[in-house]
Amino acid sequence: MLSCSVRTLRRLRFCCNNSPFLLAKGYCFNRPKAVPSFCKTDSKFSRFYVGERQSSLRQWQKRSLYTEADAYSAIELALDSVVKIFTVSSSPNYLLPWQNKSQRETMGSGFVIPGKKILTNAHVVADHTFVLVRKHGSPTKYRAQVQAVGHECDLAILVVESSEFWEGMNFLELGDIPFLQEAVAVVGYPQGGDNISVTKGVVSRVEPTQYVHGATQLMAIQIDAAINPGNSGGPAIMENKVAGVAFQNLSGAENIGYIIPVPVIKHFIAGVEESGKYVGFCSMGLSCQPTENVQLRNHFKMQPHMTGVLVSKINPLSDARRVLKKDDIILEFDGVPIANDGTVPFRNRERITFDHLVSMKKPNETALVKVLRNGEEHAFTVTLRPLQPLVPVHQFDKLPSYYIFAGLVFVPLTQPYLHEYGEEWYNTSPRRLCERALRELPKKAGEQLVILSQVLMDDINAGYERLAELQVKKVNGIEIENLKHLCQLVENCSTESLRIDLDDDRVVALNYKSARIATSRILERHRIPSRMSVDLANGSSEVCSTGPVLRMGRILELSSHQLGSSKGSNYNRFIPGTLHYPRSFEIDERGHWPSFSSHASKSGSSHLRSPSCRPTSPLKPLPPPSIVAPVTIQVTSMSWKFVEEMISMS
Repeated sequence: MLSCSVRTLRRLRFCCNNSPFLLAKGYCFNRPKAVPSFCKTDSKFSRFYVGERQSSLRQWQKRSLYTEADAYSAIELALDSVVKIFTVSSSPNYLLPWQNKSQRETMGSGFVIPGKKILTNAHVVADHTFVLVRKHGSPTKYRAQVQAVGHECDLAILVVESSEFWEGMNFLELGDIPFLQEAVAVVGYPQGGDNISVTKGVVSRVEPTQYVHGATQLMAIQIDAAINPGNSGGPAIMENKVAGVAFQNLSGAENIGYIIPVPVIKHFIAGVEESGKYVGFCSMGLSCQPTENVQLRNHFKMQPHMTGVLVSKINPLSDARRVLKKDDIILEFDGVPIANDGTVPFRNRERITFDHLVSMKKPNETALVKVLRNGEEHAFTVTLRPLQPLVPVHQFDKLPSYYIFAGLVFVPLTQPYLHEYGEEWYNTSPRRLCERALRELPKKAGEQLVILSQVLMDDINAGYERLAELQVKKVNGIEIENLKHLCQLVENCSTESLRIDLDDDRVVALNYKSARIATSRILERHRIPSRMSVDLANGSSEVCSTGPVLRMGRILELSSHQLGSSKGSNYNRFIPGTLHYPRSFEIDERGHWPSFSSHASKSGSSHLRSPSCRPTSPLKPLPPPSIVAPVTIQVTSMSWKFVEEMISMS
């Protein structure tokens, strides 16, 4: 690969020395050429464009003389920079949102960057419950904490508190976007062994690519080096600097891997440093159509020298909705002309979609957009910010929302919910829900599509089981905005009968008092710990009025030892009723609560097998707890005997 680059360099040198006009083949020196606004020059466009290409060629010539000695030095540097990451994760079950799937162990790679941080992929630590890292040549694993995660760009930052871990570590610096055919070395811990692995390849392509993990389209670099499971998060080294982060490959193809380029990495890190958290990538909220057809351009009164794209749809939540209209022609973005196919100039005779210019903007930054409307040119200033779709594309590192009433399970529609139908979810999931998930836009902030996911059978809901997977429209004649709004309407119902209007003009009618009583019976029968998710319970003044403790009107002050909690538990759901006890246990970063009974699993970890709420040790009087802020947990009616014991003790 290296020799091929040198031969190509020699040919280019020969062409430049013997035929200088060959370099500018296809370009008119008298006609100005449009260049991106970030290219600063005081000379004419024509001279600058050729000069810029010659400068890029000289950089390419210099960087292509990358010898094997340089490659070995880069690898030697990476040995003290690349770490192996061990992750224990547990993903939610979106069909049964009150429980998690079994935990799994995965491995990936990462590397240290200035500031004593570790950079890796987001999918390496997605839905994590425990993370460890290990240095090259060391048998010791160190506990790591996830500081920030950007699932759209598939990047994450870890921190390690142990000072021993950072001894002898070399921080890698970020470089530039490599040119085509430049050599890179991918370092990581792929499958097939336990030690570090190094593979070499060359850059094949630079263009926006679909990021599989975040389902977004950002710039990526295609290389022919092998990228296998376990390589994710490892650096691609070029000239002692990082050219990108390995993150995915193309299934069904040989030696086609992708790395995240430096501009995307810097955008992610800068956002975290400025705001303390991941801020996302900006979007104009537009759906555009190419104007490559001559008749189409004539219809919208475009002059022969004009190029641009047609605005087909505008997100109601974007700032572009304020100034742009449907059927506008976007001619320029921040002074950069947009071609009829939606691309803009990029480096040396390369082109890239103008979405890249938008995504590299910081949140709340403005951009100057030049449009053609009814044959007249206009210039508008648009404020850019990240936009959330009506149906979330991913829900990593958060618990799914749900609400159960009379055995009717209501959830917001998300793509992870549709993914539960299998790999062919687009064909096997309900067609109407799938189309709405992919095409509909939100009309207001906080809007959700709420669906009746399933019916837990009982006498109260007999005959409604065929109404599952339909969207909920109204509750007692009031249109719902989201799941929380539905929960409030049901909880605050003051009529004898509750009416729920579904899609297809279907109606569910329930006797409200009978339905509330039936809810507790159904929860106990199906062993469901709570009739609403944590996010809904936190915003409800009456968390679960059917719970036994609220009916007693009694508040208990208990210690975590009396409740039999165990640190590191995988239990993370509320249970109906309310108990208050001092904060003397650990809650991890995902909001997991301690379990009430521990059972040894095959992997040796403890997890909750049933919400029995029995203490793990005999109850005995304890000294008064220290004065700390109380934390609320929940207890089911199945645990009523345990609650009675607590009351007798108090």
